[in-house]
Amino acid sequence: MSRIHTVTGSVPGVHRRSVLAAAGAVSLSAGVGYALRPTDGTPVPRQRTAGDGEAPAASSRKAPPAPLAPYTKGTTLATVAAPRTSTGYRRLGDGPGWKRVVRGEPAAPASRRADRRTVLAAFVQFTDLHLADVQHPLRLEYLRAHDVRAWRPHEALTVHGAISLVERINALRGAPATGAPLHFVMTTGDNTDNNARSELEWFMKVMSGGRITPNSGDPRHYEGVQNSGLKLYWQADASLRDADKQLGFPHLHGFLAAAIREVRSPGLNLPWYSTVGNHDALPLGCYGSHGDPYLAEAAIGGRKLMSVSATEAKKLQDAIKNAKDPEGVRFHDFLKAHARAARPVTPDEKRAPYTPADYLKAHLDPAHAGLGPVGHGYSSANLDAGTQYYSFRIADDVIGISLDTTDPGGHYAGSIGTAQLKWLDRTLRDNRDSYAVVFSHHTSETMTNTRPDPARPGERRHHGAEVIALLGSHPNVLAWVNGHIHRNVITPRSAPDGRSFWEISTASHVDHPHLARIIEIADNKDGTLSLFTTLVESAAPHRTDFADLTQTGLAALYRELAFNAPGANRALAGDPEDRNTELLLKKG
Repeated sequence: MSRIHTVTGSVPGVHRRSVLAAAGAVSLSAGVGYALRPTDGTPVPRQRTAGDGEAPAASSRKAPPAPLAPYTKGTTLATVAAPRTSTGYRRLGDGPGWKRVVRGEPAAPASRRADRRTVLAAFVQFTDLHLADVQHPLRLEYLRAHDVRAWRPHEALTVHGAISLVERINALRGAPATGAPLHFVMTTGDNTDNNARSELEWFMKVMSGGRITPNSGDPRHYEGVQNSGLKLYWQADASLRDADKQLGFPHLHGFLAAAIREVRSPGLNLPWYSTVGNHDALPLGCYGSHGDPYLAEAAIGGRKLMSVSATEAKKLQDAIKNAKDPEGVRFHDFLKAHARAARPVTPDEKRAPYTPADYLKAHLDPAHAGLGPVGHGYSSANLDAGTQYYSFRIADDVIGISLDTTDPGGHYAGSIGTAQLKWLDRTLRDNRDSYAVVFSHHTSETMTNTRPDPARPGERRHHGAEVIALLGSHPNVLAWVNGHIHRNVITPRSAPDGRSFWEISTASHVDHPHLARIIEIADNKDGTLSLFTTLVESAAPHRTDFADLTQTGLAALYRELAFNAPGANRALAGDPEDRNTELLLKKG
């Protein structure tokens, strides 16, 4: 079965565009493999000779291919959105890029390593897109009465922002540190926001291409908190001086009509893989997938709660944060108690929660294959076994492993079961001759939920420290790449015997600064490896024009609204050593 071959700057004949358009994927665990292979070559026109009855054609030696060169255009090495006004609602513009920081905690960098190195792999990580059906009846926007951060003014534009991120990746012509072709994109969970079928369809089309109408309920009109007349939310179209307008948010006539208008995603021009997050597996990202059927009925029904008191909002938020209601029983009671306050909306069956099987079937649907692989890592074997973890071949020398760290018993923190932990150990042992990159949604420090899986009540759940210990026992593990915390954090992890790997956590694409991450793996040929990490923004311009409500204009507005969101955490970009880096490791 074909694999991607290691990409080097010194091997002749590597054609960047053919490799960019074809990356390999081989399922090692699920029993089904699918591979895309670059064309081995193109036909060369036959040279005419004197025997053909014409004068012989002059010939000359072909010029050697140009060496791979770093491609930094469109990355945060070149420029980053930055405020160009200092008070009130702040407008964005082009700011200086972020420099690359060399981190040598596990291994000291040697001089002239760039002259010797060979590139093993290069890929892109998306995480926490949170594509949101903002008119969904179960959304918790009213928690903003207690916590201003509980609702984001830009949430109606998540689809526009995600498409613009796809456009950015499609425009890249190589990796920013080495110039190597990019092999694939991996999205590390929370692809959707409310576990709604409408959102799952939008996600599949954003990634693989298609036309999307980011609307549900009434096909003609928006029905949600942003035309509710409530001062608690930004009423973009209305002249009402709501709480956000008092902070400088603009009055944008036509905003809601534009936000729900049909848009088009070109789809990624790279193969892509998928990892599941808690918002993909659990209703609202926190209630058990085997929970109360009342919530499933309410999701597709015709009533939407938009306003509660600050006291009631705090009580509900505390119950969610402290895992006091993992199955949603109290939430059920809460909704019933406030039923008379709920407003009428158009019912829509597309808002129904989707099951893990639905998630797998959507990925296996040929309509959403894009450039593949079929299933985007998942296979029919996953569907038969009821699992959402798998492994795949990244390159001859590198495998990828995608974990399912969500807890079906409820709550947004994660863990994994014993069967998956044993599978992970076995997969790493069986591929000891390959380097390994592990992907998950949760970080090690947010894997604290050991609540039993209702489908496997006798199986023990394992927390993040146990996963670190297992990964550290395998010298072929290079990195654990994840999301969930919406913040850039890069941490060296060490096993008791001194082996090390890097845990790379990447900020979300729903909260500013809206980032994805490129990761390149290189062998420095001096006993060390380098992992390069480079952050990228979407393709939308940094400057916005309030009169521009086109698809591109709304993607730019998405970023600026997020920057100005009341209570927004300004530290999510992380420190310089968590952004654009070179991470050194000793070869195992």
